[in-house]
Amino acid sequence: MLLSYFKENVVEAGCDEAGRGCLAGPVFAAAVILPADFQNEILNDSKQLTEKQRYLLRPVIEEQALAWAVGIVSAQEIDKINILNASILAMHRALSQLTIPPQHIIVDGNRFKPYEKVPYQCVVKGDGKYMSIAAASILAKTYRDDYMNSISADYPMYQWNKNKGYPTKAHRSAIKEYGPCEHHRMSFTLLEDTQLEFQFE
Repeated sequence: MLLSYFKENVVEAGCDEAGRGCLAGPVFAAAVILPADFQNEILNDSKQLTEKQRYLLRPVIEEQALAWAVGIVSAQEIDKINILNASILAMHRALSQLTIPPQHIIVDGNRFKPYEKVPYQCVVKGDGKYMSIAAASILAKTYRDDYMNSISADYPMYQWNKNKGYPTKAHRSAIKEYGPCEHHRMSFTLLEDTQLEFQFE
């Protein structure tokens, strides 16, 4: 059973990201403030849910949350500032769009940087412990999947509609055959079995 909040009697936002381990595409993050009495039997860490369950939950979260927002950091920005900083920046961008300012933030994982002067708490595997973080994980995952599906039409060879940019065997084989495109994260190890260096203008 997921917990409703970490800190009582404050406006608490849960944050999580999606796409950190991908070879291509942006990293997405979401911030969600849920009502204190929010309950949902299906809600869980997005990785524990089916795709169908995630997309069923998204409108429920969006309709019942007190506030929610999604932040995005591009592949080019990831290459400049690294994926950890990009993940935190995506969370900050999500938090900055909330229509209700949070008084406390809980973040999935063990790394974060202060957002304005709002107190925060990192929670390892928090998406499986707190409702607001689980809700954020679902929004971040589904919005990122939608984005990868949309750009997959322009680059069908990478099969992003199936792998969403993660380092699958088929994705790496396509990079080896066709080279990378502007959506690939050039600071990542795109190919494991070669020292080929790609240059992309």
